[in-house]
Amino acid sequence: MYNSRKRIFIVLTIVFFLSLMTFPVLGQDKWKIGIMTNTVTQNEEEYRAAQHVLAKYGPEHIIHMTFPDKFMDEQETTIANLVSMAADPDLRALVICQAVPGTSPGIDSVKELRDDLLIIAGQPQEDPPVISSRADLVLQMDEMGMGVGIPTQAKFLGAKVLVHYSFPRHMSYPLLSGRRELMKKISEELGIEFVDATSPDPTGDAGISGSQQFILEDVPRLVEKYGKDTAFFSTNCSQQVPLISAVVSTGALYVQPCCPSPYHGFPSALGIEIPEEKQGDLDYVIEEITKVMAEKGMAGRTSTWPVPVAMMFIEAGAEYAKDWIDGKFTEKVNIPLLQEKFFEYSGVEAKLTQLEEGGVKYDNYYGILVDHITF
Repeated sequence: MYNSRKRIFIVLTIVFFLSLMTFPVLGQDKWKIGIMTNTVTQNEEEYRAAQHVLAKYGPEHIIHMTFPDKFMDEQETTIANLVSMAADPDLRALVICQAVPGTSPGIDSVKELRDDLLIIAGQPQEDPPVISSRADLVLQMDEMGMGVGIPTQAKFLGAKVLVHYSFPRHMSYPLLSGRRELMKKISEELGIEFVDATSPDPTGDAGISGSQQFILEDVPRLVEKYGKDTAFFSTNCSQQVPLISAVVSTGALYVQPCCPSPYHGFPSALGIEIPEEKQGDLDYVIEEITKVMAEKGMAGRTSTWPVPVAMMFIEAGAEYAKDWIDGKFTEKVNIPLLQEKFFEYSGVEAKLTQLEEGGVKYDNYYGILVDHITF
C-alpha cells in the first residue's frame, strides 16, 4: 500500500509542477473547488448536490469526483482521486462528503503536495481526532442529538418498538455506536422496546444489492413479529429506499433516513418523478411525499428533517469555500458565516453544536440538528 501511494504521489507531483509551468501567473478567475462525493448508487442526493454546484459554476471552477462504491476495499482510489484534484494548481478548496474511510490518508497525501487549501469534510466516517486533525472544518449531523430525537419522534408517531439496523463497520465508529446506546436508553425511558438488528454491510461480499434485499425481506418478518407500530431506522444510505418501500408496504413506521432529508430515499421508494423545473424545490417534494403517503394510508406514520443536510454541507460548503477564496474572510472556521450559508440554502434555522467527546472539545468539528416534519 505504501509503495502504491508513493507512486501516485510522485506522478501527481510531476503533473502539479508541470501545470505550474503552464500557468506561471494565476488570474483572479483562476480558482477551482474540488468536490468528492459518493456515487449515485451509494447516495444519489450527495452526487446531485455536487452536480448542481458544477452546473452553477461550470467545469472551469468545479471538479467533481466520486469515491468507489466499495471504498473500504479501494482506499487507494480515494487517495488518488483527492490527490489528482489537488494537483490542479487552480484548486483552492476541497469539499468532501461523505468523508468515508480513506479520506484522512488522502488528505495527508494532499498536504504533502499542497498546504494552502481549505478542506471541508462532511459526514465523516473516521474517528473525530483522526479527521479533525486533518480537515480544516468538519460537519456532521448531531449524531448524539439524534440519539434523543429519533426515539422521541418514534414515540410521537406511535411506536411501541424501534428497530435499529446497522453492521459492525458502522458500529466501530464511536459517534454511531454512542448514538445507538443513547437511542436504546431513551427508548426504554419512553416505554419503547429497542431492537438491535444486524444487516449485511453494503461494502461487504453481498454488496449493495444483497444488503438491500435483506432489508426488503427482513422488515416484513419483524412487522409480523412486533406489529405495525414498529419504527425502523438504518445507519446506511443505500438501505433507505428498500427500507421506506418495505415500511410503506407493511404499514409500519419510519422516523427518518440516516441522512435525514425529503430527497433521501423517499422519491425513489414512492415512485415520485421530480420534473426538471421542480429540481431543488423542497416544498414541491414535501407536498408530493405527503400526498403519496396519504394515498397509501400512511399519513402520520413517516417523517424526516425538512432539510437535506448532506446536500446542504456540499452546496452551502461550496459557497462558504468560494467566499474564503474571494478573501471575504481569512479564518478557515467562521461559524456565523457558515450558519448564514446554511440558512441561505435551506430557509430554516439549524442548531450547530461544537463536538465534545471524551472530555475533548474539537474547535473545528460541529454537529447540526433540525426538527422533524411528519408526512
